[in-house]
Amino acid sequence: MLTEALLTLVSVALLVPVVVLAAEVFLARDLARSYDGQQKPRPRVAVLIPAHNEAAGIAATIRSVVAQTGPSDRVLVVADNCTDQTAAVALTAGAHVIERADPERRGKGFALDHGVSHLATDPPDFVIVVDADCEVRPGSLDQLVWASLSSGRPTQALDLMVEEGGARSVRSFAWILKNQVRPLGLRRAGLPCQLMGTGMAFPWEMIRRAKLASGALVEDVKLGLELAVAGTPPLFCPSALVVSKFPQSQEGAAAQVTRWEHGHLALILREVPRLIVQSVLKRSPSLAVMALDVSVPPLSLLVLLLLAVLLAAIAYSWATGRIASSVMVSGLGLAMTVLALARAWGRFGRQAMSPRDVGLLVLYGARKVPVYVRFLVARQGQWIRTKRHDR
Repeated sequence: MLTEALLTLVSVALLVPVVVLAAEVFLARDLARSYDGQQKPRPRVAVLIPAHNEAAGIAATIRSVVAQTGPSDRVLVVADNCTDQTAAVALTAGAHVIERADPERRGKGFALDHGVSHLATDPPDFVIVVDADCEVRPGSLDQLVWASLSSGRPTQALDLMVEEGGARSVRSFAWILKNQVRPLGLRRAGLPCQLMGTGMAFPWEMIRRAKLASGALVEDVKLGLELAVAGTPPLFCPSALVVSKFPQSQEGAAAQVTRWEHGHLALILREVPRLIVQSVLKRSPSLAVMALDVSVPPLSLLVLLLLAVLLAAIAYSWATGRIASSVMVSGLGLAMTVLALARAWGRFGRQAMSPRDVGLLVLYGARKVPVYVRFLVARQGQWIRTKRHDR
């Protein structure tokens, strides 16, 4: 009886993130509302680009940003602990550049804090954070600023990552599911989204007061949660678009996945209980929803856990000669997940993943098992730059 009760408890616990995921997916619609400045002068903007050894690609990022700035705007690159020509390339491309050297305090959060401190001498009205390997599509800066101005909240652009040459892949679909489909579902319900790290706009007073100097692996998500607790949860702005490419280096891709997923799992353990408490104390449904949204584990891990519990429940049922309730609960969770994935692929993911790749979803998840094992035995705790190419 104890075994059956434990299996049922785990099955029910897994059903919570499954319901959240399914609800977000089935609510999602294309809601690319455009924000119109109505010919008013745009507030002054500073685009802040933290960069660590990004000489190979930062010029293209700066060009995509500079094309959207006006005479009173600034593009500021923080060359953070760089050992290459990032600073020189950025300066030539048209950005203002400051350099930071502090090997003991490495990571994007520290670079952002340094950049904001520099901007404080002549503060802009809004700060937009862009990663050094992204292309900011035309009109996106305007959309982010007007959305933030009209809502009084931080705004998050649609952040897509694509394969080189536009090839389709499982990871492209997984990215769309997390960064496009689920936030669209939340937006349709009038709920906040998570921050995604690039394409983020903040009113000056908000970013000036934020706690940025952090070595957290997912400092962007943590920042969004802190702002939500303070009463200004992020708003998804899908009419703004930022695009980057997946690392072509196998080593870089593995390091990136490890950083994201270890950071996400650590955040679930550390922040979700606090958010739930805060949502009760503040009587804030939006905080509760953010806690539930963050509590959805990486998709691969969720599916693997559902499969493991279902198989364990079936084995228990076979051994005892009766069907355990956990078989039905875990089976329901797995079926809901499959339906949600099918819905997301059919409506948003056809261009990202071909039908013949659907069968690779299980393999995609299985390949991540070592990542989850390392989280238990050798968790990554330090920020490591993603190696983008093999050479």
